[in-house]
Amino acid sequence: MADTYKKIVLAYSGGLDTSIIIPWLKENYGNPEVICVAGDLGQDAELEGLEERAKQTGASKLYIENLQEEFVYDFVFPTLKAGATYEGYLLGTSFARPVIAKRLAEIAKKENADAICHGCTGKGNDQVRFELTVKAFAPELKIIAPWREWDIKSREQEIEYAEARNIPLKINRETNYSKDMNLWHLSHEGLDLENPANEPLYNKPGFLELGVSPEQAPDKAEYITLTFDKGVPVAIDGKKYDGVAIIKELNKIGGRNGIGVFDLVENRLVGIKSRGVYETPGGTILYKAHEVLETITLDKETQHFKYGVANKYAELVYNGQWYTPLREALDAFVNDTQKTVTGDVKLKLYKGNIINAGVTSPYTLYSEEVASFGESDYDHSDATGFINLFGLPLKVKALLDQGRNA
Repeated sequence: MADTYKKIVLAYSGGLDTSIIIPWLKENYGNPEVICVAGDLGQDAELEGLEERAKQTGASKLYIENLQEEFVYDFVFPTLKAGATYEGYLLGTSFARPVIAKRLAEIAKKENADAICHGCTGKGNDQVRFELTVKAFAPELKIIAPWREWDIKSREQEIEYAEARNIPLKINRETNYSKDMNLWHLSHEGLDLENPANEPLYNKPGFLELGVSPEQAPDKAEYITLTFDKGVPVAIDGKKYDGVAIIKELNKIGGRNGIGVFDLVENRLVGIKSRGVYETPGGTILYKAHEVLETITLDKETQHFKYGVANKYAELVYNGQWYTPLREALDAFVNDTQKTVTGDVKLKLYKGNIINAGVTSPYTLYSEEVASFGESDYDHSDATGFINLFGLPLKVKALLDQGRNA
């Protein structure tokens, strides 16, 4: 028999999972008060009518917390500066969960709740991301994960459960993609996408929401210039934007040019391979521009070492280990590398492609005089001694092998 609680705080999106969780908690945990918390990370229309739906489904109240600025400056930009991607995925859901869960824990303490509940499945990564963050900020609270407890086995059964209790839903059985949207991205999972042999229905009306497919993008290229200050984007074409606004503007620009649509089969933390389609138009542009700028502002050894840091950073973010000493230590390294990542990057956007069209920086390490094939102060004969020393181990081994094989 389940425990009995007086007050439970629920991470609430208004989607299928969290909508049916409210009555389920009341039916299985002694009719507790259920307080919902929704994090506003830029999902826009998804927040409309959310309070009414939450209360209609049985919640006592709903907090809608505007977390967009915190999301961008404390999570998105640090990850961007690290250059972190997980198997090509730009971590749109991954770094959204810690910021929501942190606020969830804060409200649970404020409300003197007995437990925190989330709607993540037992197959996914999000359960880990939510719960590790709650452990970091409210280790004393009980965590309830209905997908690891109830008898519901599929989204079809969820819909049946909802219909039997007259729970209002914004989906139907035919359009039942599992989606997650925030300022940074939109993910699509389920239905025909579960079979990796199926091509996504990119050109089907309503499938892509942040932009168009490359085929539907304009036939004329669009140029933009991004300005960075210490690794952080601050302007587009000379016009300054704050972090939230610059992502929104780049989503529009990238979306209309078919930028940032990814079809990935990724390795989840729990070991399952999962297929999803991600729309990340603005983020894809930012990653490309930042990468280009670093090619002229970082020295060779730092640039190469940073690739390994980026990979580890991505694993930490993907695995929900944001609030860990290692991630903080990696941030210290990354931030030091970004001191000179300042300058302008010009990009050409054309039918899903991002093409480098020029880069400048006051901290550039690129010397046209040294790199030129033309006349310069570079002494080509210096290479002789360098190659002799660099190749000495190889030469010695070859001579010794010859002697042994004679």
